[in-house]
Amino acid sequence: MAIDTHTHLYLPEFQPAPADAVKRAINAGVTHMVFPNVDLSTIEPMKRLHDQFPDSTSMAMGLHPTEIGPVWKEDIEVTDNELRTHQSDYVAVGEIGIDLYWDKTHAEAQMQAFEHQCRMAVELNLPVIIHCREGLEETVEVIEGIKGLQGVFHSFGGSVEDVELIRRRAGDFYFGINGIVTFKNCSVRNTLPTITPDRLLLETDSPYLAPVPHRGKRNESAYIIHTAAHIASHLGIPVEELDSITTANARTLFRL
Repeated sequence: MAIDTHTHLYLPEFQPAPADAVKRAINAGVTHMVFPNVDLSTIEPMKRLHDQFPDSTSMAMGLHPTEIGPVWKEDIEVTDNELRTHQSDYVAVGEIGIDLYWDKTHAEAQMQAFEHQCRMAVELNLPVIIHCREGLEETVEVIEGIKGLQGVFHSFGGSVEDVELIRRRAGDFYFGINGIVTFKNCSVRNTLPTITPDRLLLETDSPYLAPVPHRGKRNESAYIIHTAAHIASHLGIPVEELDSITTANARTLFRL
């Protein structure tokens, strides 16, 4: 029994029947799924899918860093309004953060947008779901200036040194581990003992990053069982124990 703390089953990759993916996850033992928003176009499909499974899913509202462009302030005004007017519908602000992998053109705007959304999270007493890709220094620079911020570094693939940097400068965050941990040459498994189980969250990031043995295919929440088994084996604990710990972690962070 596991909680998928980061899945986008509402995206076009799952049309025309996203509900089927939710049902497959439930049948596989996934007790709950958290849907983080991406941009303005994904708000309504995310809400529609959540409305079909209100007891098995939760939502987060934010603007993804790769969606930060020339009109980002207007876009964030929409997500801000959604959060303020429907606060009880959301368990986190996300996914938000810094992504400089593809394009550094809007790096400063991404930092401004990230800071704005982090401060919104503190104001509303919500955790954040952080997307950080090739931008750890910029991410930490923003976070260390905001008191009271809690959350998770989603799809974490960093080193032991990265974990220590985050803890030293940003605080005691959780780390979301997904299918990349099953990849043959992925080094993130070596960081698991440093993270420790009490700060681990399981996720899929569906439809991306499918774990072995489904690598290269469309990912979905039902596949989280493979990621959980791999992590448990590497830590030397029963998968049932890992599921119990990470489920408790998710319930604590997102107040599920």
